[in-house]
Amino acid sequence: MRENKKLKKFGSLLVASSLLAGVLAGCGNGDSSGGGSSSGGGGSSDGDTIKIGANLELSGNVASYGSSIGLGADLAVKEINDKGGIDGKKIELIKVDNKSENSEATAAALKLTTQDKVVAMLAPATSGNTVATVQIANERKIPIVTGSGTAPNITVNDDDSVNEYAFRTCFIDPFQGIVAANFASNELKAKNVAIFADNASDYAKGLAKSFKETITKNGGKVVKEEAYVAKDADFRTQLTSIKGEKPDFIFIPGYYEEVGLIVKQAREMGIDVPLMGADGWDSPTLVELAGAKALNNTYITNHYSAEDPDQKIQDFVKAFKAANSDKAPDAFNALGYDTVYYIADAIKRAGSTDGEAIKNALADTKDLSLVTGTFTVDKNHNPIKTATVLEFKDGKQVFNSKVNP
Repeated sequence: MRENKKLKKFGSLLVASSLLAGVLAGCGNGDSSGGGSSSGGGGSSDGDTIKIGANLELSGNVASYGSSIGLGADLAVKEINDKGGIDGKKIELIKVDNKSENSEATAAALKLTTQDKVVAMLAPATSGNTVATVQIANERKIPIVTGSGTAPNITVNDDDSVNEYAFRTCFIDPFQGIVAANFASNELKAKNVAIFADNASDYAKGLAKSFKETITKNGGKVVKEEAYVAKDADFRTQLTSIKGEKPDFIFIPGYYEEVGLIVKQAREMGIDVPLMGADGWDSPTLVELAGAKALNNTYITNHYSAEDPDQKIQDFVKAFKAANSDKAPDAFNALGYDTVYYIADAIKRAGSTDGEAIKNALADTKDLSLVTGTFTVDKNHNPIKTATVLEFKDGKQVFNSKVNP
């Protein structure tokens, strides 16, 4: 999922050290619970409680993502605790708001590991915010698991080394691009396609690259590529250029804030061909921005569908609705739910709350059945799992199909 555009790679411990004083003073801006000592390093469990952190975007420009993950996580914790917890110990979920900012995500990770003494963490929803916490996870030896951070560099560095304590429950960006291209070729019979991507976003660029490579291998032709940047509001110039090439399909990897306006303006300009994106589209705000009618004949790759008839999914949907005023769970709710179960399963198999033991159990996960799919973790700490294609019909996401890896 999304990487924050303000991401700056910190090359030394000075960045973390500069934030530590504020963290130890109690920088739990947002929903934060639980205590814990502020001395020492590493996680622990206190008595009959196992502390798991949740470093989430509960406010800021992508609060929709983090808040949804948090609701899913809450349900999983309640279910596990109602069934006796992990070997008799109850989970205490400690949430900290990273305000959708890299620096705040770093501060939250420091607070959770140093002050709250968590044994593992749900990492942020966005790729950039998650990357900002990886160094701390590795140094403190506290595993982090992102539910929706899809950028490959969360778990694998540019030199192909694996970040030992970083994991995810979602698939990575290149897989979504491949799925979208195959769907366009095989199901929509697209031949001449256009790509309209955010050129300041590694998320969008990675999706565009894998889509282009796959659609070309399938015999399709990319007739036009255009770009925009986050916070743009008028896309008519680029859309006019795309329309002039008469594509029969347009791939738009990006986030709901811009995509909603792009879809609205495209339809107003008479562009009625199928449009497709990825999980960055998944927010109720998209429908508000684009309009339900404009979203007809659009598709996304995603991690799950509430309409999937699979019994495990329907049981989750029923439980989530009961806990959340009959609201149907979205993919971020499901990923937050699955992330807690993934961590809990690893702690149980590890038979320990030691960070290294939990890390090893996370890496050794095989055939774990979760709501967003049954998965096995590969050598790069990425789950091998299915993807779902959803179609928008009158503003609602409708299950279309599943795609195996």
